[in-house]
Amino acid sequence: MTCTFDQRIDRRHSDSLKWQKYGGQDILPLWVADTDFRSPQCVIDALQQRVAHGIFGYGTTPDELIAVTTARMLARYQWKIDPEWLVLLPGVVSGLNLAVRAFTEPHQGTVAPTPIYPPFRSAAKLADRAQLNVPLKLHEGRWLADFDELSPAMTGNEKLLMLCNPQNPGGTVYRREELEAQLRFAQRHDLIVCSDEIHCDLLLEDGVQHIPFGSLNEDAQRRSVTLISPSKTFNIAGLGASLAIIPDKALRARFNKARLGIVPQPDILALVAATAAWRDGQPWLDEQLAYLKTSRDWLTERVNAIEGLSLARPEATYLAWIDASQLNVASPALFFERHGLGFSAGRDFGDDSFVRFNFGCPRDLIVEAVRRMEKAVRTLRR
Repeated sequence: MTCTFDQRIDRRHSDSLKWQKYGGQDILPLWVADTDFRSPQCVIDALQQRVAHGIFGYGTTPDELIAVTTARMLARYQWKIDPEWLVLLPGVVSGLNLAVRAFTEPHQGTVAPTPIYPPFRSAAKLADRAQLNVPLKLHEGRWLADFDELSPAMTGNEKLLMLCNPQNPGGTVYRREELEAQLRFAQRHDLIVCSDEIHCDLLLEDGVQHIPFGSLNEDAQRRSVTLISPSKTFNIAGLGASLAIIPDKALRARFNKARLGIVPQPDILALVAATAAWRDGQPWLDEQLAYLKTSRDWLTERVNAIEGLSLARPEATYLAWIDASQLNVASPALFFERHGLGFSAGRDFGDDSFVRFNFGCPRDLIVEAVRRMEKAVRTLRR
């Protein structure tokens, strides 16, 4: 396969949310988590074949997608999934919001680490639910949370533990013992667990393995909702095809009841793309991972060489969580934006002293971004 990840594809005049945000400005868009890589040819071919059919009426769930999903979970994670456990969704974010509304009442609350992907925070807020947060702390270069620290603050009204593995924005891939500690916390407080595992295929650290929370044991399986999707991995987020794995029949019924009349099934083209990606996309993914590893290593070294910035090397994702607290600026995101860099603001994740850098793009753009970062920081030393 010929490497295409260095290719710059002009998205400035397309319908790209990422690039339109800074349309007409000299600001590099390095924020929202989609990549600037062309999706694998197998996905494009499958979509073109389906479009050529010319009729786009209501569709059914493709049997092949269910078969591909169950086979994938067994082969990669040794987790045997019953097809009945699968619930199709138009996105993981809708799954997070459904979980909050399905498994908590208005007087009840949720628990989540912080910082975390903003929809975890907004899902509780939109449903008018309280959320207890346990801070992630840096332990030997990895962002981890000690849930036992939260126990004194628990009221007994918390019903849902919301996890993100691999962690967004920190990039941590939780080890088995860490997941088992999270399970013990959930057992002690009788919590249902919603685990967003959308980045599970984007592992960058050699020897690290993704372990689905629900695969730990029968109890974890019984109390869990696992959210998965090929969207981040294969850059098909705009098509919106995701799945929830809900082994427990009663939880699945509550989840499905909450979606009635509100959350639709995925688009028929999204299902075609998802099936093709998981069925045929592994060679493309292998090449992307090699590319991202090199970018991750280079970016980590260069950011840590900039006075006032630090970056713990992410074990997964194409997202770098950069600590800018030593710059002593009111808002690092706004500071860098004034210097031509469109990062995600740490404020949205729960810590305004950070920015999130999306390095899922051609390397020359990363090099230019680091050059601008260095130049921006130098202005503070004058």
